Amino acid sequence: MATYVIGDIQGCFDELEALLERIAFQRGRDRLWFVGDLVNRGPRSLEVLRLVRALGPGATVVLGNHDLHLLCVAEGLVRPRADDTLDAVLAADDAAELLHWLRHRSLLHCEGGYAMVHAGLLPQWTVARALELAREVERALRARDYRDFLANLYGSEPHAWDDALEGWNRLRVIVNAMTRMRFCSAEGSMDFEAKGIDPPPGYAPWFATRTDPAEPTLLCGHWSALGLRLGRRLVALDSGCVWGGALSALRLEDRTLYQVACRSYRPIGCN
Repeated sequence: MATYVIGDIQGCFDELEALLERIAFQRGRDRLWFVGDLVNRGPRSLEVLRLVRALGPGATVVLGNHDLHLLCVAEGLVRPRADDTLDAVLAADDAAELLHWLRHRSLLHCEGGYAMVHAGLLPQWTVARALELAREVERALRARDYRDFLANLYGSEPHAWDDALEGWNRLRVIVNAMTRMRFCSAEGSMDFEAKGIDPPPGYAPWFATRTDPAEPTLLCGHWSALGLRLGRRLVALDSGCVWGGALSALRLEDRTLYQVACRSYRPIGCN
């Protein structure tokens, strides 16, 4: 049995199929971890959702910002963006089942010395604390009144964590850190404007603010401009598939990297 963690797919179904062939994936034996953003910007989000959902317990998924955006669009809470490619999902006969499944995915997954999140974790949070906070969001997302949560999801305020935060503000900060963050200050203030690799004054890449070597190795995606990074304490796997880069998978047991070159769906950029 092997466990492979796979970077942002964003609807690039053909490349996902090619990558699974490259790693000789065997269903029922191997496990796949996905760092989020299964959908959007690429051409075949519907097929990606169907494939990953059909894997059942063989697939572990954390939610990304594009996945949450799909849920909000499907509920009519936000308008589709001009560059969204979600129409096939929304029109599918099995859309309700796929969206229900997506809504029940996690924000953070911890196992075997690894912690997987789409974007990042704030410096005030240990992984254990972040897991507790992720569960707060997951309960809201899976509740009967989940639409209320989604209706209050969008926005960049508050921009920093405070243990005293309550209600929608509390959940919004957790979601923003785990699905949108790139840069933050040592005090945990987040910047959502910069998308390249150069931090604004007073800010640093979020992972540079985390200094405890005893913490689990972090697995993430989200930051295509940062690109592939295979460090001891950080594995970043958004290698820009939808921008014409590559789709990447890392076998956790021996850190073997697998990649497939991708079609240039869009000019190289940031998601």
